[in-house]
Amino acid sequence: MGHDDHDHPHEHPHPHAPVRHSERARVPAAPHSDATHPLHAFVSGLAHEAPQDSAQVRPLRPGAAHTHEAAALAGRIAEEHRARGPRYAQVFVITCSDTRTEATDEGGLWLRAAMAERGHVHSGSRIVRDEPALILHALDEAKEARAQVVLITGGTGLSSRDATFEAISQQIARPLPGFGELFRALSYAEIGSAAMLSRAIAGVRADGLLIFAMPGSPSAVRLACERLIFPELTHLLAELSR
Repeated sequence: MGHDDHDHPHEHPHPHAPVRHSERARVPAAPHSDATHPLHAFVSGLAHEAPQDSAQVRPLRPGAAHTHEAAALAGRIAEEHRARGPRYAQVFVITCSDTRTEATDEGGLWLRAAMAERGHVHSGSRIVRDEPALILHALDEAKEARAQVVLITGGTGLSSRDATFEAISQQIARPLPGFGELFRALSYAEIGSAAMLSRAIAGVRADGLLIFAMPGSPSAVRLACERLIFPELTHLLAELSR
């Protein structure tokens, strides 16, 4: 006897009769019409409860709230870390130049004034020719002067007389690559592709001396210090003391 597709959906076979495959697969028709089905009523209720003013309906951006909260949390953590740092840093300034003097060293003059304004201690200054041996000797002087930080201006370009990068890179035991990366990114926003010529560098010497080397132009010194170095200086010292 063949399968009958018109069997009533609520008719069941005898409990001891063999179950046919067609009966296993057959899906009973819904006893409710579309208008009276409970699911239809539920959806209709949601539609009536939804706001009708289109201005009230705002599309949600997946993860937007989470991203904002994460950024706020990261900012609070950074502020807490800065608060745990020392109140000031002892800073030594080295100007690498074959031509500048104390009177014409605008970057060095600005640095000393900016440090005093922020309460940092000026441990000493040197103007040296852009030669690795002289730069390294000035670093040793800074350490003897009990400086925690050395700010070097000049000699980070590509000319044959620019030797600051070579001298400093040999001294760094723990590099701080983010300084050079961010400085060039900020410089790019101001001077365009010429920013790639800068070899600004930073890191920590084996004896714990924190070193920043930046270009010698006053605008570059202000950019590096105001946007990167000064905001994190005591935070960096706190991390180094851990």
